[in-house]
Amino acid sequence: MADRIHEVEPLWRHVSYEEKAAFTETYGFAGSAGRVNLEGIHYRPRGVDSKTLMIFMHPSSTLQLLPVPRALPAHGLHVLCAGSRYPKNDSALIMEKVLLDLGAWVHTARSDWGYERIVLCGWSGGGAVSLFYQAQAENPTIIDTPAGDPIDIVGAGLTPVDALVFQAAHISRAWTLTEWMDGSVVDEEDPERRESSLDIYNPSNGPPFTTDFIERYRAAQIARNRRITARVRETLDDLRRRGGKELERGFVVHRTMADPRFLDPAIDPNDRKPGWCYLGDPATVNTGPVGLARFSTLRSWLSQWSVDESRADGPANAARISVPLLAIENSADDAVPKPHTTRIFEAAASADKEHHIVEGATHYYLDQPQHMAEAIRHTLDWLRQRNLFEG
Repeated sequence: MADRIHEVEPLWRHVSYEEKAAFTETYGFAGSAGRVNLEGIHYRPRGVDSKTLMIFMHPSSTLQLLPVPRALPAHGLHVLCAGSRYPKNDSALIMEKVLLDLGAWVHTARSDWGYERIVLCGWSGGGAVSLFYQAQAENPTIIDTPAGDPIDIVGAGLTPVDALVFQAAHISRAWTLTEWMDGSVVDEEDPERRESSLDIYNPSNGPPFTTDFIERYRAAQIARNRRITARVRETLDDLRRRGGKELERGFVVHRTMADPRFLDPAIDPNDRKPGWCYLGDPATVNTGPVGLARFSTLRSWLSQWSVDESRADGPANAARISVPLLAIENSADDAVPKPHTTRIFEAAASADKEHHIVEGATHYYLDQPQHMAEAIRHTLDWLRQRNLFEG
């Protein structure tokens, strides 16, 4: 079925709601003065009405410049690129608060804008957020954060959506960080102190990497994540015992781009380019300023980065959803490891679920118009088949 190409009009959107917090955790107006202020871009095909809205949301990024959400409206679909309260800065991000932000967008889209059907598209880091949201909207259980701060997800009245698209997305921020963090680091205060036999950037260790090396390395990565979690817990407990004005503290996590998969294409093989990741040369990114969790607060670490504490676990939440799920995997993805999409698809409790692979596609479809067109065509057809798209 050929899609008519429409002119697209972008509309700036603003949602604001009241929140009481012990301290301000976001810079500027977005989360101050007792209110949360959210911004988004609403893409609409000119002259085309719709009862369906697809919402793209990432916990800490703005998605309105990505190619897919900009292209979908040209084919007749209404799309919202919704920002959380943490745009482009996840240092203090609390995943449970992101759910409240997403809930505010879903509520506004239904009650104020008149959309009857909402589809969440979880792109990259937005995949785990979408699953977390739907799991809690269908069966809310959370009354506090992993740090023990009260947050009433149970009483928030999150509205379930009608379907989920899990596209080029990973299983969780916590597990992605852990699979990427440098397992050779032995001293968080001195990143130069490392176990040389576990340094993936030491040519004597590989690539290729032996099965024994991978087993030791993966265990070291998990142990490192847990050491940081233990230190975070101890620091929070100490601050609470003091009973003073200091409630939170920030810290640096060094060397967080060291997944052996980036160097060795034989590990979880797909069509990705070896010696590369979506941010460039992984050896350079490993020590650069933009790695995952490079800067974090105590509470944020527990909520989004700890493999034992974070509740935004994709497979666990996928097992608690009932709505239709489309999982789209890009076979040359240079950010999301190959097993992640399969794990979500297999874990999902949805009776109606589908796994589609776009052969040769990279994470952002950069200079790949045909691959992006396939992903868009398949998404629109999938929505039509479920009466979620009129175009």
